[in-house]
Amino acid sequence: MAAVLERSFIEICGFERETLHRFRDVTVNLPGALPGGLKFPDSAGAFHYEDSGKLLSVTSNRFIHWCTTGDSVHLVEQSLDTNLLNNAVRLQLTHCSVLPGGVHVHETLNNVIILVSTNQSVHRLVLPHPTRMYRSELVTELHMQSIFTDVGKLSLNDPSHGALMPGSVGQTSTAWIGQSGEAHYALASPAGGIMVVSLPPHDTQGSMSVVELKRSSMMQRLSGWMPSSIRGDQTADLVLSLAVRELEEDSFIFALCQDHKLRMWSFREQACLLEADMLDYMPACRGLKRQSGQGHRLRVSSSSSGLVLCVYLSVPQRGQFTVLQLVATDNNRYSLDHLSSLFSTQETLADFALTSTDIWAVWLDDSNTTVVKYINFEHNTAGQWNQVFVQPPPEEEVHIGVDQDPRETYLEVLFSPLHFTASAIVKALQIYRRGSERITDLSWDSLKKEVTVAVESELQSSVTEFEFSQEEYRQLQVEFWSKFYACCLQYQEVQSLPLGLTVNHNTGLVCLLKKGFVSFLLPCFAVDHLYLSYDEYLFSEDETPITEDPDLGRDVLQLVQCLRLVSDAVSGEMAYEMEKALEHLESPERAADLVLENLLSNDDENVIEEIQNKLQDIRNPMAAMIVLLRELDLETDSDAGGEGPVIPGLNLRISLSQLLGSSSAVSVVCQAVCHLTMTRTLFCRDLLILQKLYLRFGDNVFLGGGAQLLQLQQDLIPRSSNLLSSYYLLKHISQSLASSVPIDIIDANLQHLTVLELSDTPTLSNRSVLSPQTVVELFYQTVARKMIISQIYSQQQSNTLLHWSHMISNVVILLAQLLWPSNPGFQFPECLMANCQYTQLQEYVRLIGPWCQVNIGSCRFMLGQCYLANGEGQKALQCFQEAATEVEKEEFLMKLTGTEEEASTPRLQYYNKVLRLLEDVGLPELVIQLASLAITEAVSDVNSQAALWTRIFKHHLDLGHNSEAYEALTQNPDLSMQLDCLRQLVVVLCERSQLQDLVQFSYVNLHDEVVSIIESRARGLDLLAHNYYELLYSFHINRHNYRKAGTVMFEFGMRLGREVRTRLGLQKQVNCYLAALNCLRLIRPEYAWIVQPASGAVYERPGASPKRNSDGEFSSEPVKHQVDILELKDLEKEYILSRSRLTLAQYHPPSAAIAGSASAVEMVALLVQTGLFDSALSVCQTFKLNLTSVFEGMTFKCIKLQFGGEESQNEAWSWLAANQLSSVVNTKESSATDEAWQLLSSYLDRYPSANGQHHRCVINKLLSHGVPLPDWLIKSYKEVDAASLLRLYLNFDLLEAAAELVLEYVDALQGRGHQYFGIERPLSATSSSVWLPYTSIDQLLQTLNETQTNSRIYNKVRDKLDDYHKLVEQTTKRRLVTR
Repeated sequence: MAAVLERSFIEICGFERETLHRFRDVTVNLPGALPGGLKFPDSAGAFHYEDSGKLLSVTSNRFIHWCTTGDSVHLVEQSLDTNLLNNAVRLQLTHCSVLPGGVHVHETLNNVIILVSTNQSVHRLVLPHPTRMYRSELVTELHMQSIFTDVGKLSLNDPSHGALMPGSVGQTSTAWIGQSGEAHYALASPAGGIMVVSLPPHDTQGSMSVVELKRSSMMQRLSGWMPSSIRGDQTADLVLSLAVRELEEDSFIFALCQDHKLRMWSFREQACLLEADMLDYMPACRGLKRQSGQGHRLRVSSSSSGLVLCVYLSVPQRGQFTVLQLVATDNNRYSLDHLSSLFSTQETLADFALTSTDIWAVWLDDSNTTVVKYINFEHNTAGQWNQVFVQPPPEEEVHIGVDQDPRETYLEVLFSPLHFTASAIVKALQIYRRGSERITDLSWDSLKKEVTVAVESELQSSVTEFEFSQEEYRQLQVEFWSKFYACCLQYQEVQSLPLGLTVNHNTGLVCLLKKGFVSFLLPCFAVDHLYLSYDEYLFSEDETPITEDPDLGRDVLQLVQCLRLVSDAVSGEMAYEMEKALEHLESPERAADLVLENLLSNDDENVIEEIQNKLQDIRNPMAAMIVLLRELDLETDSDAGGEGPVIPGLNLRISLSQLLGSSSAVSVVCQAVCHLTMTRTLFCRDLLILQKLYLRFGDNVFLGGGAQLLQLQQDLIPRSSNLLSSYYLLKHISQSLASSVPIDIIDANLQHLTVLELSDTPTLSNRSVLSPQTVVELFYQTVARKMIISQIYSQQQSNTLLHWSHMISNVVILLAQLLWPSNPGFQFPECLMANCQYTQLQEYVRLIGPWCQVNIGSCRFMLGQCYLANGEGQKALQCFQEAATEVEKEEFLMKLTGTEEEASTPRLQYYNKVLRLLEDVGLPELVIQLASLAITEAVSDVNSQAALWTRIFKHHLDLGHNSEAYEALTQNPDLSMQLDCLRQLVVVLCERSQLQDLVQFSYVNLHDEVVSIIESRARGLDLLAHNYYELLYSFHINRHNYRKAGTVMFEFGMRLGREVRTRLGLQKQVNCYLAALNCLRLIRPEYAWIVQPASGAVYERPGASPKRNSDGEFSSEPVKHQVDILELKDLEKEYILSRSRLTLAQYHPPSAAIAGSASAVEMVALLVQTGLFDSALSVCQTFKLNLTSVFEGMTFKCIKLQFGGEESQNEAWSWLAANQLSSVVNTKESSATDEAWQLLSSYLDRYPSANGQHHRCVINKLLSHGVPLPDWLIKSYKEVDAASLLRLYLNFDLLEAAAELVLEYVDALQGRGHQYFGIERPLSATSSSVWLPYTSIDQLLQTLNETQTNSRIYNKVRDKLDDYHKLVEQTTKRRLVTR
């Protein structure tokens, strides 16, 4: 693990890129405060909680920092573990100027107390302690309330929270909380001495008290303020710096005064216990005693051996830190022991901090550049300060390549995560827009748009011409963007001004407090330290922790000096070209060659010669390079992403779940990785150029000759090239911003991950809209942090103390290892995919492609995912196919396939996953392509083959590729799946009405199955909604199987009659029977028959579950019914019957419901009732039924018409029209009644019956209703059966008509009108015998004789019969004679 640490530190700004800190304003107005007064310089400070170094504490990694400006104090509470809400307060102290260092924070068991000193007043804020804000020590939320949450509820104008001082004070102060809870403020008096102002405990009543400590050692308790005129103007003891410590129930106030003396006062004794001249510890101090000190500073710290004091004496050109230890002697006397004197030549000290072992200091040099150093005052005999590499300000000029757009380039630099705070950009924008409107809470993207609009608007408003060349416009763009950039630089410089330095004594955390933000100092890795060190440090070093071998160490240092020379020699243009070559995936070695050629051709300062001289001093350059390459290489043997053993203890696990999880920590860690990669990219670049230079020099610098050159060329240069590409990749991704993702894309992505069974991958974190993350920050926050912390703490389970340097360096290097492309872990691309960062993932895969040989298949898979998300399916498929070859080699792909249950090869499992993904996205064509490819892999796996063919079939069918779907179906080796596909094919094609395709497929070896499927569908579904019977008919017709086609149509017709009682159903039934008839007529007569389908449409479907009876037992085998054979004539009968049903339904729709299942007899009655006599007669004739009911019905209709009104006449026309009237043309208009009688007459003529049965029933009907018989009827019946007519007359007592009929009949027998009675020859000797119905005539005579009224008729008949008998007698005699 390349994590060897040096003594140096590096500054990481880590500013959260919010537009503005959301400060809540709290104003304090103390009555009596006067405007005006001195203005003090800005200052800053910080307070670290006592338990900030304990992992299991609420206050772990938590601190408060502040900045004072004029009359305001900006207070911010910050945590590296959780995000604190309402954590920023701006305290406005009206008319008061806050003293430099005038803010002090103290922690008690229940409260955090903030003490503020100004030039006119003192203030106290009492806030709840974090441990009192939560019921439990354990906090599981990512967000917590800050102690400042309820600061607005405090009554800060009350006397208990502040008080005015009656007079002016000096420029320094200190404050502390007494053991009883009083607030004490020690302030420098302008006339010398110290004034201590005390406020009573915050929860008790009382008034302010003031005590003055004077050099005369006489203490006077004052009720008010003593005027300076009484004391005299003695300012030699004017206090420049104050500090206080509580020891043994007393408070000791340390004062560093203008006369260079350090004095210690006892607050309890109110006496000066110690006075020491600091010039005694300063060599060559002659002349200084006469000068009054101005910039002296004092710091006090506790160590294991007691109190340690550090005094900074500000002397031009030779400032000095003097470290002293307070030693107590007997009788309450104290003395100082000198520990160390440390010198510094920096000009202006901004601040310094003292720990038990170190001094940390920050200066501003002549060019206003920040300089930070630290030194261990205990073990540093050489007085050598350790370096802190501060972040340089952004470049003053932005390099724009010829192929780059100026606007895009400037925006990229301005809004990169490294250079500018949002507040600097906002202020620059307000100035640039001339303060036209105040910019409030803009999001990062909105701010970017505002900047673009402002600069472009300014550019366009300055343009006077309408036409430009492209080059002129480009120059204008550069001019205006550089103007805005310069404005941003100025504000960033103001923001970066250092005001203070803070060190956490518990954890070792060091922060630089700047005007606009806080930066963190992180330990520097040895290899970075060597490259970043200033020349004087590098040349003075003679060993390095990279190697324990001193000779090798010297070689390494010498080699790094050469690298530094190379770095200085590479021009900005060549550095840019090298960067572009890496971006465009050109060979790093080739790019290094070009840079080297440029160096050699432009070597005006003989740098190459100097490098050559230094190279000759290196004894073993190969070993030195190998050591450096080993340190640079982040490759690990095991997967750095392993979860490691489970950490014991719930409390520890919960605390670890928060550790370094806040947005501040995320920003610091990821910027540290970014700076690490930027430094090492340059290191590897220069090392590669130097190696190329070695090859160029050859034997001139190599003592070993050819073997070493060969090793350099074949091993070391490729390794350097690979490292350069790797670090460039890490540098790129650590500066690449994450995109915001719409919710619909997140949902779609989550669905895809679920399909891949990767849904345990974390989804998008709740990111602040105002704080855009880099993709590395996103990765750290969602995935990496948990893995890293688990890995660290699984190795050291008992340690719950936090050590900043150790912790942060481990986290940074482990994060870099997780990102390192040559390591087996694949968590970073997984995270990008899970969070829909497709553009960034594509760029990652592009940059990694040509040179990285790890996770090749996984990268291709990820690229395929990106293409899918962007709608480029064909490219995605290509990537998925390329990834398949690596399935058994790479962990991510093995994890992807590991959840498959089927016992098939890993590659097949992989294909199944991808197929499911493609199906989920909705790309059936690609599914077909990939499944076809997968089949070649599944040669020996029948189950997989069947599943793949089924998939191909399904998607071909969905796409409407019917032939291809059928082809896939036939290829399926699994019979049950084949049948399932066949069933689906039938159903889908039916639904699409693509019946032509369905019928024309050959169905080799599947004919019976198709028929069975269609039959079961036909019998199981609604008849009118689906046309499976017609399909089956077509299927059989297409194969010339007419009998089966007829059977299908007959069954269809039968079911229609039973189930579809509508006119449409009857119409279909007629057509079905017609089709069935046609089919049978196409067959030879001896085969023209079908088996009648089972009644009730109960069919045994294949695969149906067995049915049970009411007792739960399986029902017994069904009884075998007799098979009925139907011939052509039987079908014709059914056809006639169904046609009559249709006719009835057409004429009278309500009848359709009952006609559907009516028998022939019932149908005749229904037809007669409706007036459809033609149809009724047709049915009767077909089924050989008696026509009597038809004639009776017809007769009744005529009777109704005869006696009905006009309405019945009108109704009659409709049913009359439905029957075929006679073709006799009437010349006169006829009524409906006439037409009806005529229809009846025609029927009687058309359908003769034996013995005039039809006439008899008509006459019987008429007579039974008392209707006179029409002449035509009497006439026609007389011809048929006069005797029967006579009987009917007698039955209905029509005596006169009967008598008349007898008279006519006798006359006919005698030859008068015999043709009207159907008598061929009248009575004669030669003709055949004739007869009379004597029985009926006797009944008539009997009846007539019985009534007096009919005697005349009786006599008439009697006489006529007598005459007839005489004639018969004569004729008989003649016949006998002739014989």
